Amino acid sequence: MFQIMVLYFAMAGTVSCAGQRGAAPESIIVYKTNEPVKVDGLANEASWEKAEVSNDFIDIEGVKTPTYKTNVRMLWDETYLYFLAEMEEPHVWATLKQRDTVIFYNNDFEIFIDPDGDTHNYYEFEMNALNTVWDLFIVKPYRESAPIVDSWEILGLKSAVHVNGTLNDPNDIDKGWSVEVAMPWEVLKEASGSNAIPEGDFWRINFSRVNWDFDVVNGKYARKKDANGKFLPEYNWVWSPQGVVNMHEPEHWGYAYFSPKAAGEVDSFKIPEDEQIRWMLYTFYRAQKKYRTQNGSWATQLDELGLEPIAKDGTKVNLDLELHRMGWTIQAESPFTGSVFVIGQDGKYQQIK
Repeated sequence: MFQIMVLYFAMAGTVSCAGQRGAAPESIIVYKTNEPVKVDGLANEASWEKAEVSNDFIDIEGVKTPTYKTNVRMLWDETYLYFLAEMEEPHVWATLKQRDTVIFYNNDFEIFIDPDGDTHNYYEFEMNALNTVWDLFIVKPYRESAPIVDSWEILGLKSAVHVNGTLNDPNDIDKGWSVEVAMPWEVLKEASGSNAIPEGDFWRINFSRVNWDFDVVNGKYARKKDANGKFLPEYNWVWSPQGVVNMHEPEHWGYAYFSPKAAGEVDSFKIPEDEQIRWMLYTFYRAQKKYRTQNGSWATQLDELGLEPIAKDGTKVNLDLELHRMGWTIQAESPFTGSVFVIGQDGKYQQIK
């Protein structure tokens, strides 16, 4: 189990949601490419040179600067969503060769995609420096009981690795490795709630890089162990910080905006004000879960949760808590647009008006 660490500001005997988990998630503009992209692990195409480059990765809790630099870029066309990650690494190594094995037991690169942003029915993809991949369909985050569809595959996937150095050679120092991935829209749209490419819209996406301390055993790389023979913990470096050591809280993932403009043109994107409602409702969701753990039942009044319904920008939000046989729902009316949003006891987030 992962310990959930939520940061609050005290306010008149209650706690404000305005300071939840630090800063807002990261965002990036995904431009369209009008040229063929050869998936070879290299940014040779002009579109890659013109694509927006992410901010440097930070540790998963959003506190420490990673030892090695990581950046990602994205592009899209009518057939694929493209990813390119470039990772500094003086010792590029990998051992796992079987698809759908636990790739993060090696140093790896990971992609998480929640098309409709409800935190349910999302994709996880991992790959190592041998271009061994693991793709999963997650019905619900691990905090809720639900299947993990390990047999699901990204049909038509293209992926490649380029090593700037030598793979699995501990006798030299490498510069790093890069990965390039093309995922077909026909697969990605399956959980998006729409048959359309999200041109002019955004999806919730995050990236993770797992790195391990290592030893060289009989001339080969291996994960390092402590004096008791246990593996040392891995490092988790991400694009948009989670605030907790858990990638499976999709509400903290970043925003990827799919621009209708071509790479090389200029576009802008600002996270919509209504997204503050999403962040706030997930704070109440976690508080309800904690309340039930401590008291054996759900809170029947919002003030029992000790939270003030304040958006990140300080705006007051009207909330309504309703209990029913299956659990509860909290409904919020946006002070920004008048839209109505709801979250339930299973963490599913929806707009209902």
